[in-house]
Amino acid sequence: MQDLNGKKVLFIIAPQNFRDEELFEPKAVLESAGAQTAIASRKTGTISGAGGKTAKATIALALANAAEYDAIVFVGGTGATEYFNESTAQQIAKKALAEGKILAAICIAPSILANAGLLEGKNATCFSSEAGNLKAKGANYTGQAVTVDGKIITANGPSAARHFGIEIAKALAK
Repeated sequence: MQDLNGKKVLFIIAPQNFRDEELFEPKAVLESAGAQTAIASRKTGTISGAGGKTAKATIALALANAAEYDAIVFVGGTGATEYFNESTAQQIAKKALAEGKILAAICIAPSILANAGLLEGKNATCFSSEAGNLKAKGANYTGQAVTVDGKIITANGPSAARHFGIEIAKALAK
């Protein structure tokens, strides 16, 4: 496994119904490699995932600064629809990419990136329900479990969560 000491990763979750595996599995992969992780959401405090686990968001989304992290990761789950057209989430994604950070999204969350105009001409994947949106926004939808296109990493859902974390770790190690 890569040595990610000194690397910082921000996970962005919905204020309710984030997908548990899509947060906890990549987070565990990255932390086991030495990365520091933080969680941001529209509200701070304890947030319940769709599967019953809880996470503590310590950073309000409005105060999240992409410049402070090496990677920004948008977590899926039905709650992520809240960020599809939310300007703060889109601005964080745009700033991360503009600053050469790793930008990652899993499940339905790649639609946040697509709606921000960041997937046009890029290879990307997502949960099947959002494939039409990615295509409509100019992405080359791959249908793969995980797709890496430069600094953008996308995944299709909970079953790909660990592989997603590994690909983020590989990208951070470069």
